[in-house]
Order: sequence, then structure tokens, then C-alpha cells
Amino acid sequence: MKKIEIQFHRMDEAISLMREVAAWGRAQGYRVWPDEWLTPEALLTPDAQAENFCIGILEGEIACAFILQWADRDYWPASPKYEAAYLHKFCVRRKFAGIGMTKLVTEAIGAECRKRGIPYIRLDTGLDEKTVRKIYLNAGYKIVDILDYPNGNSMALYEKEV
Repeated sequence: MKKIEIQFHRMDEAISLMREVAAWGRAQGYRVWPDEWLTPEALLTPDAQAENFCIGILEGEIACAFILQWADRDYWPASPKYEAAYLHKFCVRRKFAGIGMTKLVTEAIGAECRKRGIPYIRLDTGLDEKTVRKIYLNAGYKIVDILDYPNGNSMALYEKEV
């Protein structure tokens, strides 16, 4: 089975790939992140610093990008730091789509969590994102909560035990 190498502190490359994948998604008619959300100014937070921006290397190439945080006060405010790894803005370069990247990245993040004594991987997506929901459920995540907002939108909170 293929194995992916996670490299931390790769903000420029991660954001570049996020923008590349978002542009592809918009061209396909998907609802994806607008470019103004994919800048250092928009993405850097107290929980997501430059060292949290990751790329995944597969077969010598950048195959994916994401932000891996150790706290998420926005969606998991009651959880202490280092209770979980929080996966955000996960995206896969088209060349590597359809080969099980979510499972590969989840395995690599799980290995990083075990080194750090962290028991969970968590993430969030829009509840109405059926394709994404299926991908994460197939990768072993479970929906553990749903956040409903006054504007009618809902977010699904996912968790996987490491």
C-alpha cells in the first residue's frame, strides 16, 4: 500500500495547492472556498499558525495539502489543546484523486497523533456536502455532532479514534 509523507510548515505550497484545487472545483460547478479565503491573512489564526500548514508527498510529488491544528476553538471550543488533531482545508491534486488519498492522509495523521499521544482526528464540513460526507464516512470517521446556524446552514463534526 502507498504511504504518504506529511511535511509541516509548508504554508506557501499548501495555499497554492488549495487555490489550484478550489479553481478546479469552481470550474466543475462545485461550491468550494473562494480565493479570498485562501490567503495567509484569512487562514492564519491563533490555532493555525504557519507550522500547521502541511503538504503530503506521494511518489515524490505534492499530492495534497491541508491545515493540521492541535486545537480548534471555533468548532470544538470545549476540547483542550492536544486532545485531537483537527484537519482543515484538505484538498487533493487532481492527478492523485480517486486513489484513496483521504485514507492515506488519515493513516499518516494517525501515526503523527500516536507519536504525540493524541487520541482523535477531527474535522468539519457542511452537512449538505453529501459527496464529502461519504468520503469521510468511508475513511472511518463518524459524525459526532451537528451545528445548526440561524441562516439555515449546518456543519457536521466528524471524529475518528486513532
